[in-house]
Amino acid sequence: MRAMWKGSLSFGLVNIPVRLFAATEKKDLKFRYLHAPCHTPLEYRKVCGTCNTEVPWEEIVRGYEYEKNHFVVLSDEEINAAAGEKERLIEIQDFIKIEEIDPIFFQNSYYLAPDGPGGRPYLLLREAMLETGKIALATVTLRTKESMAVVRTYKDVLSLSTMFYPDEVRSVRDLPDLPKGVKVREKELVMAKELIENLAAPFEPEKYQDSYREKLLSMIQAKVEGKEVSVAPSPEREKVVDLLEALQASVKKSQKKREKAEKKDDNRKPSPRKEKATAAKK
Repeated sequence: MRAMWKGSLSFGLVNIPVRLFAATEKKDLKFRYLHAPCHTPLEYRKVCGTCNTEVPWEEIVRGYEYEKNHFVVLSDEEINAAAGEKERLIEIQDFIKIEEIDPIFFQNSYYLAPDGPGGRPYLLLREAMLETGKIALATVTLRTKESMAVVRTYKDVLSLSTMFYPDEVRSVRDLPDLPKGVKVREKELVMAKELIENLAAPFEPEKYQDSYREKLLSMIQAKVEGKEVSVAPSPEREKVVDLLEALQASVKKSQKKREKAEKKDDNRKPSPRKEKATAAKK
């Protein structure tokens, strides 16, 4: 992995030299736009509408549009200067419990690794956070934007997750057609709770797969091999008008699924006789 940022993690008067690594990667399939008659990849060029010429990178500057078609131009040096001393600093402000933060605030995740002599203080902070059960609320400037961030323990390392500021989270009041004056029926609530209980399970991320990407890849491979690809129609979802009827059908379905999973688990477990035999051998 290649570090995308180097700086220090400020913990009181302790500065820990750290490197930042992207913790996630998108597995989206990338498609190129082609010219249909000849399948030549299309090029994207930066063209000035006034000069009617293609613009090289050295002639491109960044401008902020403060009014329609009125810009203030800022150089890279001016943009970086706005960060001041915080440009290469992850500054811890508070220690809190992770349950206090709603997941809607989280953006991107990164790994933090010690840099040079930062190993011992890095390990100290990680161990202290593990034992206190706290996470750190910090600020960090990445790519010309200062963000709130959370530093927490993840497996054997410290991780950093950037966050939205409160004014960047849209208000739920702007949502249209929110139900008002609608009462939930007791029987429906009971069934809904039963359905949730039947579907409750420990989080096992490895059991979730991107089936859409897998289907696309197999379709692409078939086309590469010159096979004819037939597109199956999407199955229609069963329409149930009555809410209670839909809940009852869902509960039955989830119960069968749970029973099947429990049977599978029972088959995997060794029988008491086998366990005794294994113990006797030992």
